[in-house]
Amino acid sequence: MRPTRLATVLVGVAALTACAEAPPSEASYDLVIRGGTVLDGSGLPRFSADVGIVGDRIVALGALSGARGVEEIDATGRFVAPGFINLHSHAEREALPTAVNMLTQGVTMEVLNPDGGGPTEVAAQLDSLERAGLAVHVGAEVPFNSIWARVVGTEDRRPTPTDVEAMRAAVLRGLEEGAWGVSAGLDYKPAYFARTEEVVRILEPAGPARVHFTNHDRLTPESNFSSRVGIGETLTIGERTGLNPVVTHMKVQGLEQGGAGEILHAMTRTTADGTYAAADAYPYLAGQTSLAALIIPGWAQAGGVDAMLARFADPAQRARIVREADEAMAARFGGPAGVYLPASNQELVDIMRDLGVESGGEAVVRVLERETRVGAILRFGLESDLVEILRHPTTAVACDCGAATGRVGHPRYWGSFPRVLGHYVRETGALTWEDAVRKMTGLPATLLGAVDRGFLAEGMAADVVVFDSAAVIDRATWTDPALRSEGIVHVVVGGAVALRDGDPTGARGGRALRRGPGMPSRPMSSDRDRAVRATGAGPLEAAVDVRQGSTERQAEGTFRLAHPTDGVAVVAQRLGRLQTAPGWASFTGVATVGDDPRPHAFVAVVQAADGEQPSLLRVHVEGLPAVEGALDPAPVIEGTGR
Repeated sequence: MRPTRLATVLVGVAALTACAEAPPSEASYDLVIRGGTVLDGSGLPRFSADVGIVGDRIVALGALSGARGVEEIDATGRFVAPGFINLHSHAEREALPTAVNMLTQGVTMEVLNPDGGGPTEVAAQLDSLERAGLAVHVGAEVPFNSIWARVVGTEDRRPTPTDVEAMRAAVLRGLEEGAWGVSAGLDYKPAYFARTEEVVRILEPAGPARVHFTNHDRLTPESNFSSRVGIGETLTIGERTGLNPVVTHMKVQGLEQGGAGEILHAMTRTTADGTYAAADAYPYLAGQTSLAALIIPGWAQAGGVDAMLARFADPAQRARIVREADEAMAARFGGPAGVYLPASNQELVDIMRDLGVESGGEAVVRVLERETRVGAILRFGLESDLVEILRHPTTAVACDCGAATGRVGHPRYWGSFPRVLGHYVRETGALTWEDAVRKMTGLPATLLGAVDRGFLAEGMAADVVVFDSAAVIDRATWTDPALRSEGIVHVVVGGAVALRDGDPTGARGGRALRRGPGMPSRPMSSDRDRAVRATGAGPLEAAVDVRQGSTERQAEGTFRLAHPTDGVAVVAQRLGRLQTAPGWASFTGVATVGDDPRPHAFVAVVQAADGEQPSLLRVHVEGLPAVEGALDPAPVIEGTGR
């Protein structure tokens, strides 16, 4: 019989490892992935290993030739990696039970409410999605834009002290309900009207939670639509609130093309100054949003769609709107030639010709007068900037897409992750296989704060992708954006095979993943030696002495626990990955529980005292209730970095 699944509150508690010593030959598993070459998500060199899975946990990583699985996958000649994590998901609710376009990219987790949009009631959102069934896991962010619009409205006005308190409370409530961080799209109206100091004031209470702040950067006419200034604002908000800033779908637009190095240096400098800064990026030189959003000036959108249309009808205001729209397109997208309308398969320059107008701004206004809900592909940037952004050590890969069933206008919905692997690794060598996978797995997992995602190791969640390095590639194009990628062969979500031989199985192994206590957003700790030593006090009798070198795939040491609820001895047999951050450590592995010979996955989190909170040890062993207790003396945590 399978062990019970880990408690929801600890979904995301952690480890990584390669098994140096194979488990007993009589061991049996629900699923064995055999003969593959493992890219474990850490960025360390690949190695050969089998993967043994029981329930929704990895319980063995090594030579399993003497063991059997109820199901087996032959991964000979292929890479085996953790499931890819999409940090920026615009998933359609009705598509999540199948998520074909994401599974065929190797994605096993999507993070919802990007750009500050989405429901403000995070718990209700996640509960509803889980009840409907999920082909992939989902998490959520607190949506700043939605909160601002609900409290302040669509007009350009200053929030009252009462408004600010209401928004602060909404942010904290979302985090308490399991959101992984806070997202914003300060380039989108009406959150565009929020001043930097107001954003800081609203987010300040979230600082102690040690989460991240991800933002679609605000480019304004006052800065001449400067990417550098917009990204600088995101970094400043992070520094002033104590949240780790994330520059989402990072790009260098228009007039500043070629300046990626300067912008990335600002991100690196922010980290060096004590605030961990990161980014995500997709492998295309064009984005997709509504036609009005980034072209029609902010003042003209204040008050909503009807107010915007009324301004179009006023000759004086229309002239100003057209002029400023032309300026925005020139500065951001290289003029009207940078705008394409996928629904009608028309270039804006062709629409201008058909309308007999010389102004792209006038053409945009006329299109919006006919139909306000029009999508646009907006071209930007240089390939050299994109490569430099992708190579930066704290840039994760995300697609700015999500599970979709209907028509999509951008090839990123079907091609992003395979394009990085096929084009930017195999074809151009811009990235190594190890680093590309790290940017899709370990890096986004730690940035989120997850502690059992992003790595292949004993005790980790059984989210796995098997892909063919010689074949993986995107096929989606601008004219046919829903063509399926190639080379993603098998995908396992929550221990269930969701994609077999490139075809979806219909399995719904996904869950709604909520951030719980002891899950800080943090830098990866793979590049340093690290250790944790701790002793349980009072009713929690535990001993921890775990260490892992920077070049080692597996942690070493000892972990013992006398479970206070069930009165059984828990003894670690093999340790997984040890992760550390200031005042914090987490590790996983497999243990024996009393006389039971089966491997039981476990996860442990050690937290040093913080304010009035004492030093704590939180442990969950598969099949047993989660426990928490004080540590005395204070834990020793080494190799925490910044």
